[in-house]
Amino acid sequence: MNSLRAQEIAASPVMANVMYNEQAVYIQHVDEGAQMARIYPLNEPNNEQDVPLSQLVEQ
Repeated sequence: MNSLRAQEIAASPVMANVMYNEQAVYIQHVDEGAQMARIYPLNEPNNEQDVPLSQLVEQ
């Protein structure tokens, strides 16, 4: 996923269908410089992690 689209999803009030390792996730923040995103699985909001944008897929 490119950083611009990830930022749009993170800022949008509408939930987008984003997957990481075949799991639905919520994007909290995007670090454009590092090409990373702070995410958490929808079913585990306490399991925050930073992942490369390249590993996020919008369905």
